[in-house]
Amino acid sequence: MRAARSFPPHAPLPEDFFCCVWAAAWPAAGQDTPLQLRVVGGLAGVAQYTQHEAPFWTQTLPRLMQGRVAATIAPFDQAGVPGNKMLTLLETGVVPFGTVLLSQVGGEHPALALPDVAGLSADAATLRRVVDAFRPEMDRMLRERFNVKLLAMYIYPAQVIFCATPMKGLTDLKGRRVRVSSGTQADFVQALGGTPVPTAFAALMSNMTSGNTDCAITGGASGNTLGLHRITRSLFTMPINWGLAIFGANADAWAVLPADLRIVLEQQLPQLERRIWEQSIRDTDLAVACNTGAGPCDGGTPGAMVAVAPTAEDDRLRRQILRSTILVNWLQRCGTECTRLWQRTIAPVVDGKAARTP
Repeated sequence: MRAARSFPPHAPLPEDFFCCVWAAAWPAAGQDTPLQLRVVGGLAGVAQYTQHEAPFWTQTLPRLMQGRVAATIAPFDQAGVPGNKMLTLLETGVVPFGTVLLSQVGGEHPALALPDVAGLSADAATLRRVVDAFRPEMDRMLRERFNVKLLAMYIYPAQVIFCATPMKGLTDLKGRRVRVSSGTQADFVQALGGTPVPTAFAALMSNMTSGNTDCAITGGASGNTLGLHRITRSLFTMPINWGLAIFGANADAWAVLPADLRIVLEQQLPQLERRIWEQSIRDTDLAVACNTGAGPCDGGTPGAMVAVAPTAEDDRLRRQILRSTILVNWLQRCGTECTRLWQRTIAPVVDGKAARTP
């Protein structure tokens, strides 16, 4: 088994992180104590976590294992776990089970960010084809480079644009300061003449209310949860990207789990993935109704925003930016190997013009 690497003294792990790390052994024969699993999950407060991830680990899995397994889960953004360190923590075994937002590790590992670069998937059907095409490569890279077993690929609702002042289309981002959460979102905003402002999710509202940003790219439902509908006027509904995440296990930790538990997880986690995708796609549509006050708003707060749908010109501009900026910059960060990665995975399943290697 790999020895866990030590972290440099200038970047210590938070003290409360260890409340969420897995440390358990299969009980000896005759013992009643269940195997204890501790999992680091996705973002707190969103339906993907509260309605799906958390109930699966704390309720469904113990029931399926007839009480021989007990699990606890904590969202990484409330567990003191730096999102950009999650993959490293999985690789070293410090976190044996964890959810990794690809946008947060894409700067250091750009190849992993490819299936959710900004401007690539303008609808859920395209995203599904992209992820299906890329999954075998994602599995291989995680296994060979990071000692991580891929168990699921989750999505969050579409990342859309909230703006404090009226917005009619993508070109209106010119001259505006826009909150972004990934390098390719920043490239997208810059290509439109805007100024990207990298901001953590937890700091998004304070940045908007202070006037530091004019617009924010984030999920429609999560934006409503934060209260963006109260301080912004326009909701541009084009999916910029989807907040793709992987759920994985440290390969050494996975290997020592009991065989029957591994079988149950391999059977059940694809079903959890399906439910999370369905929830995220529903939330993408429901968030528009919620933020505008035009329809049902279960679990949210009705707003009075104006929804702005992308035009054919907006879609043409998205494709142009994907070809001329997003992919060009991504390939520069990723290297020549990634040209072949793009060509053999995603290029064949997206639009022919966008599929050309820059």
